[in-house]
Amino acid sequence: MRPTRSGTDGPLPPTLPMGAADLAYRLAMRGGPLPVPLVFVFDGPAPALDTVLARVAERAPRVPALNYRPSRDGKVFRRVPRIAAERHVREIRLTGDTDCAATGRLLLSRPMNVADGPLWEVWLVHGAGGGHALCYRTDHRFQDGMGAVYAARALLDDDPAGGPPAQSLGRPAPRGVAGVLGDVLKGFGPPVAKPGFDGPVGPGLRVCHVTTPLARLRAAARAHGGTVNDVYLTALSHAVRTWHLKATGETHPPLPVAVPMSVRAPGEEYAPGNRIALAHVVLPCDEAVPQRAFQRVRQSTGRLRDGRRRDSFRALLAATPRAIGARLGVRLVSGAVVAGPVSRVDVGAPLVHQGVPSRWSAVYSGTAAGIRCLVTLTSQQDTACLTLVHDETLASADELPDLWLAALLELERT
Repeated sequence: MRPTRSGTDGPLPPTLPMGAADLAYRLAMRGGPLPVPLVFVFDGPAPALDTVLARVAERAPRVPALNYRPSRDGKVFRRVPRIAAERHVREIRLTGDTDCAATGRLLLSRPMNVADGPLWEVWLVHGAGGGHALCYRTDHRFQDGMGAVYAARALLDDDPAGGPPAQSLGRPAPRGVAGVLGDVLKGFGPPVAKPGFDGPVGPGLRVCHVTTPLARLRAAARAHGGTVNDVYLTALSHAVRTWHLKATGETHPPLPVAVPMSVRAPGEEYAPGNRIALAHVVLPCDEAVPQRAFQRVRQSTGRLRDGRRRDSFRALLAATPRAIGARLGVRLVSGAVVAGPVSRVDVGAPLVHQGVPSRWSAVYSGTAAGIRCLVTLTSQQDTACLTLVHDETLASADELPDLWLAALLELERT
């Protein structure tokens, strides 16, 4: 393994500039942490903590991102002279945790105890039925979800090369630039009605997961002439419709969500910082017929692809003064404008640790800026995991993952 690049090979520079997205998370959290856990779930007995610690101690110094932390003034990432691996590796027993929900709550709520070291940890969790999980936890002010995937593999995988490829970037398009500017204007517009998700933010978060074969989403995408992402978003739209109708007897209006997209290019796999673009998509929760909802979603995502929205956002953010870009970023993912982030992350092949492959994986984060709910679809080779993180005051929101599975089945049947 030789993950030595942070943008350039050779010795690590003492500082690296923070970007607008990093500052946006810092602003949204008012300087506090925003946890990003990546959980790999395994069958069978857990490895010894000493062996996990030894691997982390050996590999962490060679992974550029793991050697930095944000400076106190929020201007640069500053290299840490030495990594004390024993401060970054934890072990806990949650033998009643049958679905990793307790693991999720712990990773979103437990303070990160790394003293003045880099902002990441590895957790070995002994779960129910003799299974276990290996978890990498970072801070969104420091690293995005795909950055976490690369770092976790570099730390823990027998063969770190099994991860997904970095994002090939292209030139922006006029339609994409216009779309980004339109989203920015919405961010400064009046609050959007989201009756299922509006309200005060509570003191805690809950986490729930469901898994299903990725082949189901691929087959539905082929049958309806779209993509896996179209199937994911359509099923989510229909799940929200069913959930809100059951609770209130009313149809939920179209629901705006923020869709993060990676712009982590080749050579930046192990670099610190957030490399993401954002776009607003409106889920057709008012549509009762899954096929028509799918067509509306496909039109929305098609406009993002045709307009090269990912590249357009990246180019505009690079051309915008950092402080202004950070404030725009906070406005784009605010509870006044969107229900929350709805993302998709591909971790590639299963993580193999000491010869044992992970069964499924999930990456997600905490919430900020008035957001009460976020959803992530994590793909690991042949398995898809839908993860819902929601404010504990949305008491019935834990029904949404099962309703998503039911909506997927309904879409398959049409």
